[in-house]
Amino acid sequence: MQSLWFFDDVNLFKVLCPHKFKAFKNEHDFCAYRKKDYIYFEADSANKVYLIEKGKVKIGYYSEDGNEIIKAILTKGELFGEKAILGDDMRDEFAQSIDNSTSICPIGVDTMHDLMRNNQTFSFKVYKFIGLKFKKLERRLQLLLFKDTKTRLVEFLDELCTDYGYDCDKTGDHVIKHPYTQKDIASLIGTSRPTINILLNELKEENYLEFNRKEIRILKKSA
Repeated sequence: MQSLWFFDDVNLFKVLCPHKFKAFKNEHDFCAYRKKDYIYFEADSANKVYLIEKGKVKIGYYSEDGNEIIKAILTKGELFGEKAILGDDMRDEFAQSIDNSTSICPIGVDTMHDLMRNNQTFSFKVYKFIGLKFKKLERRLQLLLFKDTKTRLVEFLDELCTDYGYDCDKTGDHVIKHPYTQKDIASLIGTSRPTINILLNELKEENYLEFNRKEIRILKKSA
């Protein structure tokens, strides 16, 4: 199954970071962020894109009534702020660290354009990423509009299985070792953390899965 929630087939940091390119390595630095630090705010100038070396970053915006809307939670190897590449000069979302040891690789838009002009593989990876991200957002909107919460959770778990899962040789279960908290998952599928906990326990009682903080196991007879 092709993932529509996360960019699943390449660690962009390994491919795109300017440290990988000799001409940019010496003048390039990483930026460190603690939990709740903002990388940028809505309406900030969009003159950089960012790669995550480690940690987690929340992307979102605030509705007119002040509610926080989460668009994505990103982890190591993922790119954000990419609309600056397409010509946006102002942010329409915020980016916030949700990990106490987040490290970000910032890339100026001009540098990014130079790298894309000079490296066809680099350019292809970037455009592929942007295209997949739009598909993910479209898929997420469809789920939020037309599926009930339990169905959204089950489909989200299927996507996590693609991104972070493997088959256990002994049991045949699908084992998912993922970096997300219940609060993260709740934000991504448009519900509350207590609801996620209730639904996970319901699925456990139905012998669909077992779970703990860092692992979800989809049982063989349900997989």
